[in-house]
Amino acid sequence: MRIVIVGPGAIGLLLYALLQRTKEDIRLLDKDAGRAKRLAKAGIRIEGCVNMRLSDVRITSDPAKLKDADLWFVCVKSYDTRSAVKGFAPHVKREASVCSFQNGLGNLEVLEERFGAARVLAGVTQMGATRIAENVVRFCGEGETVFGRMDQTMSVVLRDLRALFVRARLPVRIARDVMAVLWSKLVVNAGINALTAILRVPNGVLLEHEGSRRLMKEAVREAFKVARRKRIKLLYDDPVARAESVCEATAENRSSMLADVLSGRRTEADAINGAIVRYGENLNVKIPVNAMFLDIIKTIELTGTHRVRAES
Repeated sequence: MRIVIVGPGAIGLLLYALLQRTKEDIRLLDKDAGRAKRLAKAGIRIEGCVNMRLSDVRITSDPAKLKDADLWFVCVKSYDTRSAVKGFAPHVKREASVCSFQNGLGNLEVLEERFGAARVLAGVTQMGATRIAENVVRFCGEGETVFGRMDQTMSVVLRDLRALFVRARLPVRIARDVMAVLWSKLVVNAGINALTAILRVPNGVLLEHEGSRRLMKEAVREAFKVARRKRIKLLYDDPVARAESVCEATAENRSSMLADVLSGRRTEADAINGAIVRYGENLNVKIPVNAMFLDIIKTIELTGTHRVRAES
């Protein structure tokens, strides 16, 4: 199987490295030609749950060189999905599949709009990754990856994906109701990611203080109300307990949103808390905490307050 991973961010580099265990033909696609050259020269290093060094990195910024690929993993930030698809879509062969391996909502719809529902897959992973240098990723937490399709049908490609991850020694399963999986992750992320970014703390700190714990709970409960109003059956009965268990299991981890804020990058708040806000407003569900989180994160992005340093 020839596989392309679009986007050499934290999860893209981690996925590229871990799938090397399968001996399949894995390539990276980067929109930045200069960075692609640097990664090819410097190699990739993975630290944490596993330690790996890869010197022979197969990466390019030219999607035309990847037109023979059978499967494309889209690992870019949610706000870059449409522009990324515009760049590589003309080079995806008709029989190839495209899998969103991203946070938040809205990515699958963008892919289906371009490739059609029959060719689009969803991947939802609990693996934690933080990029600590351009070519260095900290593998912060092992976790299950779930694959599925929005139309809830099974396919040979899904079974091939499961076999691929098994050979890579990664926990994996296929789910018919992939929207339940997406929303189950979204509800938890709504309570954790933005709050850790605002407070600039690792996940576990949210449980150590009454105020942060209460804010996290309220954001999760709001998201759960929206999911319930949409008649989405989550994978757990108690969303607050689930969010707390995630914080405990990833206590030392920096959320992707915190990493973005600390690096001065745009965050995926629009696809996480913003999605909750939009659905809540349409469904007449009150979501004040998620709306507040979204406002603060967007203000941080616009004003650059994350660059301010305390004076001694």
